Amino acid sequence: MGAILIKNATIVDAMSSHHLKKRDILIVNGTITQIGTNISNADAKEINKPNLHVSCGWFDSSVNLGEPGYEDRETITNGLATAAASGFTHIAVNPYTNPVPDSKSGIQYLQGKAKGHAVSLHPVGALTMKSEGENLAELFDMASEGAVSFYDYLHPIENANLLKIALQYAQNFDALVQSFPMNPSIARSGMVNEEVNSTKLGLKGIPALSEELQISRDLYLLEYTGGKLHIPTISTKKSVQLIREAKKRGLDVSCSVSVNNLYLTDDTLESFDSHFKLLPPLRTKSDTKALLKGLNDGTIDGVTSQHDPRTIEEKKTEFEHAAYGSIGLESCFGALNTTVEVEVAVQGLMGLKKRFGIPCNGVSEGVKADLTLFNPSGDWTFNVSDILATSKNAAMLDQAMRGKVYGIIANKKLVLNG
Repeated sequence: MGAILIKNATIVDAMSSHHLKKRDILIVNGTITQIGTNISNADAKEINKPNLHVSCGWFDSSVNLGEPGYEDRETITNGLATAAASGFTHIAVNPYTNPVPDSKSGIQYLQGKAKGHAVSLHPVGALTMKSEGENLAELFDMASEGAVSFYDYLHPIENANLLKIALQYAQNFDALVQSFPMNPSIARSGMVNEEVNSTKLGLKGIPALSEELQISRDLYLLEYTGGKLHIPTISTKKSVQLIREAKKRGLDVSCSVSVNNLYLTDDTLESFDSHFKLLPPLRTKSDTKALLKGLNDGTIDGVTSQHDPRTIEEKKTEFEHAAYGSIGLESCFGALNTTVEVEVAVQGLMGLKKRFGIPCNGVSEGVKADLTLFNPSGDWTFNVSDILATSKNAAMLDQAMRGKVYGIIANKKLVLNG
């Protein structure tokens, strides 16, 4: 990587003395060597874009790529390219493959396939063997190989004692445990949010109570055991309140929200479009309002695209039989940036880096360049031509967006769109 000179960029980094100021940034051999005004370097590749903004590289804490086992949904190579074009320099990849990574060899495979890319792939190991919820997986071995967290993706931990043991054991090596917030005995065969719309449309509902009961249980367990708990993709008003109160009590808990639940509501279900069949389900406007407030006040630590590629066979069928999930990397920033101020959006897209053990270098001299380049203005509509993922199951199709990603600089590589 040669020298790169970013010209006239507004820096979005609350920890930097250059926050919200227009600056030039000189990067030499992957390191930020100078930040100032009117910098010149004849040997540098110059980047000068309209309304250019630069922040620390974004991180998505919940991405599915399919490989190994489901390459028809997405491959690691194309998934990383999609993440780069979407502004992410780091992604945590869920154990939603076949086989699931529940031992160190699974973690090694993912890291080996991701070598040499601009985007850093951080494997999430399965919490239990085969994600079946019965016996703990090889957590210490996977952590030693680089697993950043442990999670049975979208599989609730029904056995409370198993989660208790996991939280206790993980403290020995400072590991982060995730627990999907859904009580299956309450959710049962529900498909969408249980409310007026589910009744009107005749679709089986998943009550908000299902999520809130599980979170309450998990928080009680955390209070008893200690340790570090992450609750992914909360979706209800009461869930925000429960986590807000837990943080005030000093519990070491974090949470994320899917951009789908910030932008969309269950009103979209009237179309019976299976693209809107998501887990957690889309909730009410009241829930969305509470989630946005939680993100703005810091109760919610980060935003995820909840990128979940599915094949056409899994989605183009009756709503009842369709698989859950939507791709989301490409539309994540545009959707989020329409719902909150740009500073909140950027914080939401990097707020979980420290929690997952990922360095956040900042935009300052002397550090390795790990940057996202974007324009927060400009309205557009997300359509099929904007999809870079192998799968095309996008809940955000035809939705209004604001702001576009220009690219990233990370791992001594420059990726620019267009």
